[in-house]
Amino acid sequence: MPEAPTPTRPQPPPDPRVDYSVPVGDAVKTTTCYMCACRCGIRVHLKDGRIRYIEGNPDHPVNRGVICGKGSAGIMTQYAPARLSSPLLRVGERGAGEFKEISWAEAMEIATGWLRHVRETDPRKLAFFTGRDQSQSLTGFWAAQFGTPNFAAHGGFCSVNMAAGGLYSIGGSFWEFGEPDWDRCRYVVMFGVAEDHDSNPIKLGLSRVKARGARFVSVNPVRTGYSAIADEWVGIRPGTDGLFVLALVHELLRTDKIDLDFLARYTNAAWLVVRNPGGADDGLFARDENGTPLAWDRARGAIDAKAADLSPVMVGDHTLPDGRRVQPVFHLLAERYLGAEYAPEAVAERCGIEAARIRRIAAEIAEVAFDQPLVLDQPWTDVWGRRHEQTIGRPVAFHAMRGISAHSNGFHTCRALHLLQMLLGAVDTPGSWRYKSPFPRPIPPGPPPAGKGARPNTPLSGNLLSFPQGPDDLLVDDAGNPLRIDKAFSWEAPLALHGMMHTVIGNAGAGDPYPIDTLFMFMANMAWNSAMNPGEVIRILTDKREDGEYAIPHVIYSDAYFSETVPYADLILPDTTYLERWDCISVLDRPIGSCHGAGDAIRQPVIQPDRDVRPFQEVLIELGARLGLPAFVREDGSPRYKDYPDYIVNHQRAPGVGPLAGFRGADGGKKGVGEPNPDQLQRYIDNGCFWRDHLPPEQHWYKHANQAYLDGSKAMGFIPRAEQIVLQLWSEPLQKFRLAADGHGERQPPEHLRERVAQYCDPLPIWYPPLEQQGADLGRFDLSAVTQRPMAMYHSWGSMNAWLRQIHGSNKLYMARSRAEAMGLIQDDWVWVESRSGRLKCQVSLMEGVNPDTVWTWNAIGKRAGAWGLSEDSPEAVRGFLLNHVISEWLPAQEGFRAANADPVTGQAAWYDLRVRVTKADGAGLTEPQFSPLHDRPGAPARPEVLTYNAKSPA
Repeated sequence: MPEAPTPTRPQPPPDPRVDYSVPVGDAVKTTTCYMCACRCGIRVHLKDGRIRYIEGNPDHPVNRGVICGKGSAGIMTQYAPARLSSPLLRVGERGAGEFKEISWAEAMEIATGWLRHVRETDPRKLAFFTGRDQSQSLTGFWAAQFGTPNFAAHGGFCSVNMAAGGLYSIGGSFWEFGEPDWDRCRYVVMFGVAEDHDSNPIKLGLSRVKARGARFVSVNPVRTGYSAIADEWVGIRPGTDGLFVLALVHELLRTDKIDLDFLARYTNAAWLVVRNPGGADDGLFARDENGTPLAWDRARGAIDAKAADLSPVMVGDHTLPDGRRVQPVFHLLAERYLGAEYAPEAVAERCGIEAARIRRIAAEIAEVAFDQPLVLDQPWTDVWGRRHEQTIGRPVAFHAMRGISAHSNGFHTCRALHLLQMLLGAVDTPGSWRYKSPFPRPIPPGPPPAGKGARPNTPLSGNLLSFPQGPDDLLVDDAGNPLRIDKAFSWEAPLALHGMMHTVIGNAGAGDPYPIDTLFMFMANMAWNSAMNPGEVIRILTDKREDGEYAIPHVIYSDAYFSETVPYADLILPDTTYLERWDCISVLDRPIGSCHGAGDAIRQPVIQPDRDVRPFQEVLIELGARLGLPAFVREDGSPRYKDYPDYIVNHQRAPGVGPLAGFRGADGGKKGVGEPNPDQLQRYIDNGCFWRDHLPPEQHWYKHANQAYLDGSKAMGFIPRAEQIVLQLWSEPLQKFRLAADGHGERQPPEHLRERVAQYCDPLPIWYPPLEQQGADLGRFDLSAVTQRPMAMYHSWGSMNAWLRQIHGSNKLYMARSRAEAMGLIQDDWVWVESRSGRLKCQVSLMEGVNPDTVWTWNAIGKRAGAWGLSEDSPEAVRGFLLNHVISEWLPAQEGFRAANADPVTGQAAWYDLRVRVTKADGAGLTEPQFSPLHDRPGAPARPEVLTYNAKSPA
């Protein structure tokens, strides 16, 4: 007999004499967190104008009230002694940290003078690069108005492979542009996802996955965070994820476990590809006289590939009436991936995953996708006008992030993962991966990048970071040389959609392709953890020409804190904290939409600064007016915008399209498109500082071919035409680059880059060993080395936070216990970590959950003594270290050509391609390298022995 349940004791009623919810302050304001890039909604409790408590906003669509340790610790970031307090002008040598405090009037005059000279002579000589600022729709627009092509942001050394791989394949991508269907997926696989990206939504999602009993597989060399709660951890070797994915593709094709109907209807699998080896049209889509792609119909031969009644032949050779030989994309795809080189047995050793395990995972995916389809009684109408009474999905979902992106083969790895999704029919269907509105976008989604024809006092027309469709869109001169200082959108990195921030200082120091006058940076700690090699960047920033002038004459830097980069700038424009300013999480940039509808958000000042600081966005707007940039002044030359809130409300990128999509129109009743609303910001504040659109149920799925959704997306201004977005297995833009490398067309790569372009601009996903490793002595450098950002930090943003420092005050090099013991190493031994470009000294820590051929550490924990308001003997400085010290921005010289240590298609920084050797060091001591301590800036508060907040200091 089952045991009878224990009766519950009745609970006493609340005691009326007890206040169970004592207010912690006298006011509460909502805003958006900025302790990472998750953009959660928060409620900030204030008392006497000071912050007392930060909690999650339960009404916010991103986090639904959840808040992490970083978010709640924002109090200590706000009141950190490391905050800059006034504009600074360098008075000593760069790096010496010798500054004088100046007024904002003087600082703006200096900045305006330097920038005006550049704009009046050669605007290309301004390099304007920003970190993780979330204001790129403003900063990029400002740079175009200035007339410089040299603008980029954080994505080039973070996740541009994710964006480019997705936007050129499925019109969206992982993280900010899409998410798993957490509530319906039955099998979810995550690749290379650490704890710092989208942390609260992922935690919420995984909790629902686990509660439902769905299977969760994590592919990652390191078993921390999310991987620690996975049902299965696949400890893959770094840089081989793409090979593993293509082995899964091989198995699905071999066992005929693919969704041919989905492929024929929603992808270009049936489109005919011209087979004309050596010809100018080889590999391009066969089109009719109107440019319409063709497919081979069983009864009618070559017809419109988008015809509603198409019955496509997916394999075979065909001849068009004009004599051209053609084959369907699917034929070429199957021919490649059924090859023996992609069989599990062929890839197992390189990936570090047994062949039987690869086959088993492929079989599990296929079983869930095809034996357990998810059927919803939800009608919808497709682009051909056909009404579907049910919505059918393959409940297998994928998610990925920097772990697969930060490799020199990351672009094709991301494409391979999207290929896998398409073969399964697992794109925006119930239970699979879903687009976050305003995605999907056309493929590629927009016009080519601006940047050609830069000339004095003239804005550039268009977006500086945009989408090439072929060689004609590259930013190169007639000889094929790059027009941008970072060489983005050149033959060296054709699809560098986010720019290449990691190459700017190196190229500028070498005057390659030309020297610059002014380096203008915001929130980019390029002299430390944001540099692939800090020592090299510091050398360049302090390097002088023969005439005694610095190689980079002027460096302007804006940040809220005293980072390691501050001493290497000439002019410091101190920023506010995120709790002291307005911000716009814009639909023009990186909004907070979901699969249920578009969304965006704002930050509002919840407290006023107690220092002489200004929000960087307002500084930029004032500089725009001072310089007479057309979009920032009226016809009489007066400033167009009085401040950043005025810009947010009244700026229009196109008629009716502004930074915020919500509460538009004179009465706030329009969304997406509508004239400016003077009360817009107040409407956002009243709504918790966010806006959210709610799609009707018939628009939730198949957004790439859902006519109602596409109509609504066009009406909102998100897409130019309400037409089907055909998912791209075969990328014609990449084939156009390849044809140019083969000698076709007016624009061709320089001779030394032909082979590189032809090899890596493959129209189908490929895998190749990371470039850093192709010429390396892998016998000597026998370990891969990677970093992860810890949950309690985001980049270096937690360094000044007394609470978060107690979690990660120092770091060690983690390695597999079995590998360490074989090397004679024990816990906490000191070791040398050596690469082809340098060496460092640190301590090791032994663990089980790491690939045995991999070592790793937490990133951005090690600090330079004296930075961030830390004492010279802080644990971050004496026991912390950066793996960056043994990474190089450049690959070994290739016959005089200096190639960036980056993906050859997108320019993504290849942080995780690093190979090292580890040897035991004698004795203990400090981590190495050690740099001389940084001096306190003028006006810096005394460093307390114990940092407290709203408490009496100990006697």
